[in-house]
Amino acid sequence: MKQSQILLAEFQHESASTRKLLERVPFDKPDYKPHDKSMSLVRLATHVAEIAGWWKECLVKDELDFSVGDFSPKQINSTEDLLALHDSYVASSVAILQEVADEEFAKPWTMRNGETIYFTMPKAAVVRTWCLNHLYHHRGQLTVYLRLLDVPVPGMYGPTADEQG
Repeated sequence: MKQSQILLAEFQHESASTRKLLERVPFDKPDYKPHDKSMSLVRLATHVAEIAGWWKECLVKDELDFSVGDFSPKQINSTEDLLALHDSYVASSVAILQEVADEEFAKPWTMRNGETIYFTMPKAAVVRTWCLNHLYHHRGQLTVYLRLLDVPVPGMYGPTADEQG
């Protein structure tokens, strides 16, 4: 089986779980933070949705240079907008994973800020670290935010205490 197909199966499964979580984000508390150093609720939820689009940056391109471009976080104001953002990134990443050749995963990928190189790794390691593990990390944070706001947390790998009645 091709590496892209293995990753595609995981990505699609996890994207469905992520979507269930994003459906629960309460937009009546967009600025909620559990700590002063934390991201706001809506910024974190938007970041979780945006991570689904990183496959393009990590597989189609050979580097990410923060010194070029003008990234600014999307301004999301509703559940519908959040889900639309997530779904659009999922669709584009699924298309990339369906087309990418296995040889691409062995190529080096670099994260930099101009002349400062943060790291260079094979794309296989980059997609695992930045497209999947990074998602799981922030998705876990988002579940804590929801729990602290007394929003029922959906199951990712089985039922949660909220779903067991």
